[in-house]
Amino acid sequence: MKISNSTAEDISEIFRLYESATAFQKTKYNLHWPKFETSLVETEVNEHRQWKITIDGKTACVWATTFDDPQIWEAKNADPSVYIHRIATNPEFKGQNMVAIIVDWAKEYARTNDKTYVRLDTVGQNEGLINHYTKMGFDFLGLFDLANTDQLPAHYHGNPVSLFEMQVV
Repeated sequence: MKISNSTAEDISEIFRLYESATAFQKTKYNLHWPKFETSLVETEVNEHRQWKITIDGKTACVWATTFDDPQIWEAKNADPSVYIHRIATNPEFKGQNMVAIIVDWAKEYARTNDKTYVRLDTVGQNEGLINHYTKMGFDFLGLFDLANTDQLPAHYHGNPVSLFEMQVV
């Protein structure tokens, strides 16, 4: 298993995993990911904020990070944090607890970058994800209506978000 930055060559695989995750979301929930802009992922790749886990040469999981997330975290954005977005697991690796691997990695990544928190969000009150993320050690902060979503992907518009954080010790 290896964790590394995604490259431009990975973009089609990232979108394949997004499409797979969205198809799964549609079977379980009313809210699901929209089709993301290619430029969003290209920017993340170029800024070394798009990540992947590879196992036996296959992409097992992808996610994105940022150190700044003001539209979602509003006043709390001032806290030094690593924000995780769009975790998408390859169906071939479902059940292998990719989130636990990402959490362990993110805690170390936060420490290395002098951050106090690892944070993530999900749109809506998704009880399955709330339970999963709290089992991974995140504190569920509650459901929040965002003041300004104009620069966020479409699924955030008009929908509350569940916020999660983990303090890195």
